[in-house]
Amino acid sequence: MVLDRIRELVEKITLETGVDLYDLELKNTDKGKVLRVFITRKGGVTLSDCSRVSRMMSRELDVIDLIESQYFLEVSSPGLERALKREEQYRQAVNEQVKVTYREDEKNVTMTGLLKEVTSDGITIAQNREGKEEEQTLQNIPFTAIKKARTVYVFQANKGVK
Repeated sequence: MVLDRIRELVEKITLETGVDLYDLELKNTDKGKVLRVFITRKGGVTLSDCSRVSRMMSRELDVIDLIESQYFLEVSSPGLERALKREEQYRQAVNEQVKVTYREDEKNVTMTGLLKEVTSDGITIAQNREGKEEEQTLQNIPFTAIKKARTVYVFQANKGVK
């Protein structure tokens, strides 16, 4: 499949540039095909990182011609609130706030809480009980039930700064 071959290429390039591949997608839009590549690195991704990966990918993709028609290439960070799709992405988000929509008893349920644990079968989210910060409820959610998930950025104001 084309996306698998592109993934191999991107992984090689990200390894050379010192960043990690977070995700990639190839989508049809009104303006044509768009190849989106999301990269990460401990400490954050810079504009220079994105530019370097973009230049290297453009050169390689032009040479091997994997995408049949004209396309647009976008290289960026997944952002503060990033989608979680693969087990590895969930593992990287342990101890972060997450918002998960999952299927339970034929209904979609959405919950926000602290991602506490990831196993090969699913995740565990801790939620504070209403009005009782010290008490938490744990919810185990199997990967097969998850419809969508993302991290949630929690703004923390500097205390003592006026």
